[in-house]
Amino acid sequence: MATTTKAAPKKAATKSTSKTATKAAKAPKVPENTEIAEESALNELFIDELKDIYWAEKHLTKALAKLSKKATTDELRGAIQTHITQTENQITRLEQVFDVVGEKATAKKCEAMAGLIKESEEIVESTEDGSITRDAGIISACQKVEHYEIASYGTLKTLAGVLGYAEAVELLDATLQEEKQTDEILTQVAEGTINQSAKTEKA
Repeated sequence: MATTTKAAPKKAATKSTSKTATKAAKAPKVPENTEIAEESALNELFIDELKDIYWAEKHLTKALAKLSKKATTDELRGAIQTHITQTENQITRLEQVFDVVGEKATAKKCEAMAGLIKESEEIVESTEDGSITRDAGIISACQKVEHYEIASYGTLKTLAGVLGYAEAVELLDATLQEEKQTDEILTQVAEGTINQSAKTEKA
C-alpha cells in the first residue's frame, strides 16, 4: 500500500510537467531584447526592406511633382500636392527609424517603385493633355503606389514589433495610416467627379 501511495503523486507530477512543456512549445519565441534581435537574419531583412522603401519615398517625391503638373483638375492636383508634403515628412520619419535601430539612413533601389513610376509616366504619355481621362489614369497610377506602400509599411511595422523596436513601430504606423488616408482621398476624387466625367470623353 505504501508503494502505491507514493506512485500516485509521481504520476501527477509527470502529467503537470508534460502540460507545462506543451504550453512552452506552443508559446511564440520573441527576442528578449533588441540586442538579440540585431543579430538575427530577420533583422537583416528588416533593414534591407527599410532601405528599399527609403529609396522609394525619395524618388516618389519627384515623380509626384511631375504628375501634379500633368494633372487636369485642381482637385487632383491639390490631393497630389498634399501627399508630396506628407511624403517629405515620411522620409524624415524613416530617417528616425534608421536612427532608432542604430543604422545609417541608406537607400537601396526599389525595383517595384521604379516600375510603378515608369508606368505612371507611360499613362501620362498615352493620355491627352488637359483631358479628364488623364486624371483617371493618374489616380490609377497613384493608387497602385499607395497600395504598394501600405503593404510595405504594414510589413515593416509587423517586423519592427517582432524585433522589439517599439519606437519604430509607432513611427511606421504613423506613415501607414497616412498612406491609407491618401488612398481613400484618391478614391473619393475618382468616384466623386473624375470617372464619370472621363466616361463621356471620346478616344
